[in-house]
Amino acid sequence: MIAGFGIEQALAAFAAAFAAAYVRGLAGFGMAILLVPVLALAMTPVEAVLVTNGVSVLVGLSDIRVTLRDAERSAWRIIAGVAIGTAPGLWLLSLTPPGFARLLIALVAVSAFVAVLLPRRPGAMPGHLHTGATGLVSGLLTGFAGMPGPPVVPFYVGRDIPRAVAKASMLLVFIGASTIGLVSGAALGVLEPNYLVLSLLLLPAVLAGNGLGARKFGHVADRTWRIFVAVVLGATALAALAKLAL
Repeated sequence: MIAGFGIEQALAAFAAAFAAAYVRGLAGFGMAILLVPVLALAMTPVEAVLVTNGVSVLVGLSDIRVTLRDAERSAWRIIAGVAIGTAPGLWLLSLTPPGFARLLIALVAVSAFVAVLLPRRPGAMPGHLHTGATGLVSGLLTGFAGMPGPPVVPFYVGRDIPRAVAKASMLLVFIGASTIGLVSGAALGVLEPNYLVLSLLLLPAVLAGNGLGARKFGHVADRTWRIFVAVVLGATALAALAKLAL
């Protein structure tokens, strides 16, 4: 047993964490979208969401200076919406049968892929209503699926802004969302100490994967990066649906 989880569960978590963190380092998102569906096959959805939140906070602190420097100020407004929506989302997850929750989580991954394929919009910052709604939906998905990304990725990647700004803004939102998710889990009494222990044990694999991905980020063209974003979302959606069929 490792942190209360079986050896198979822990090994699956380590492998998934490394791969998901590599994508995070290169794309600026994707760790939760990749990690939660995999973990949810080896543990309950609530455990998968909270372990992923713990990992996201820890790796986020490792590059917080660059994130704060480059992020768009809209990220803070989205985080405010996330703070409102996360606890209700986690509460709904705790009431949802695990099999049905896994199906919904897979559909969330599909929705993110579809959204990022929509035509790119001008780079001007959206209004308060659009930004706030993005944050609220992101919060609900943070609580229910551990995935703040589906509304946030199109919000930034779908606009004509520098990719460094898009990446930093997304990462800032995800750090905030994961922190709020852990606080909400503790408040609802569903956060167990062993979830945080497993998050901490996964940190070396996450830091290694994130570092490799971040080094690649500076060597790819903008168009290539945006294509990679779409491919990651599409592959994740297909994998999540395929695993449900098994």
